[in-house]
Amino acid sequence: MSEQDTLNPLHTSPCGLPDPQLGEPFLLTPGPLTTSFAVKQAMLKDWGSWDGDFRAMTADMRRRLLDLLGNDKDAFECIPMQGSGSYLVEAMLGTMVPKDGKLLVLANGAYGLRAARTMEVIGRACHLLDKGDYLPPRGAEVAEILANDPAITHVLAIHCETSSGILNPVAEISEATYAAGRKLLVDSMSAFGAVPMEPGTIRYEALVSSANKCIEGVPGFGFALVRRSELIATRGNCHSLSLDLHAQWENMEKSGQWRFTPPTHVVAAFLDALKAHETEGGVAARGARYANNRDVMVAGMRALGFETLLDERWLSPIIVTFFCPADVRFEFDRFYGLMKDKGFIIYPGKLTVVDSFRIGCIGQMDAAIMRRVVAAARQSLEEMGVTSAAPPAAAFEERKKLNA
Repeated sequence: MSEQDTLNPLHTSPCGLPDPQLGEPFLLTPGPLTTSFAVKQAMLKDWGSWDGDFRAMTADMRRRLLDLLGNDKDAFECIPMQGSGSYLVEAMLGTMVPKDGKLLVLANGAYGLRAARTMEVIGRACHLLDKGDYLPPRGAEVAEILANDPAITHVLAIHCETSSGILNPVAEISEATYAAGRKLLVDSMSAFGAVPMEPGTIRYEALVSSANKCIEGVPGFGFALVRRSELIATRGNCHSLSLDLHAQWENMEKSGQWRFTPPTHVVAAFLDALKAHETEGGVAARGARYANNRDVMVAGMRALGFETLLDERWLSPIIVTFFCPADVRFEFDRFYGLMKDKGFIIYPGKLTVVDSFRIGCIGQMDAAIMRRVVAAARQSLEEMGVTSAAPPAAAFEERKKLNA
């Protein structure tokens, strides 16, 4: 395919529809993300939150989400809840960690640190392992901490830490957790639906994710997938009225209704997104498309001289962190604006040592779109007068730490 072809605004989406943006920029972020026409159109109808049709939609959505868990799905319950991903993380922690329990938080970015802050605010005991901006928590570290602190009852792992784009080694973390007789909770906000998380393969007691991530819905609610035997034991444990997963589940089981006003339009859109996810081929196919997006984009950016923060073994198919060029003519704010003018909204970096930016790989995009991203980056560098996208020497020092 020629460069001219990749820049064609009439290119079709992964679902075979014309470019879904109609002049709007693609969202190269870890969510909200670019959605399909069908998902957008699903929000054009009003629904009564108490009506039988909407209750049937909620039941169908819960069933379809459980289907993504594979053979062990019958041991789990699906509990949708209003709010952003952070609401669901707090709901999971406040419901699943006993008031006299203690949580080991494995942090290597903003979302692990936010979970530790959540435990502080709700008054539950917490041990924080802070690995810095991007280094992965390893199973051996978890095992050592658990051996030295018998008060720890639960471990929280961030599946994909989008601060850096790292896909954390949840499988080895799970093995270490259960070998020590503790229980694992997973924040899979940015990975569930594209990276396999079947509890028969990687054991955990609860997992939370959000509507506007790899299922390709829109923001407004998240969901918890909780082992039923664990959920039953949590009655009265939550610190919050509105964030109580047990109370939400109990009410849905009795009436089929949400306890408080649900985001009806968002649910309708998400149900359509779930059907499209299944049609595409489920978790395996969605993950393969995202991984191909990543590979095409990373190869193109490296050809321009950019360098990734992470080595291949840690790169997630969700979002990739690149070091900013050392060239003094490179200014991220201008680069961001030029990329937006060309139809792509990228993401600022969160590293504290060197400047960086991030490019997401998820949403209604395919390899042809990612080639357009690379072409836009090349054109933007030319307009800035940047002749080399190579990062500063400090960037390579950071990479040595990761790969040590």
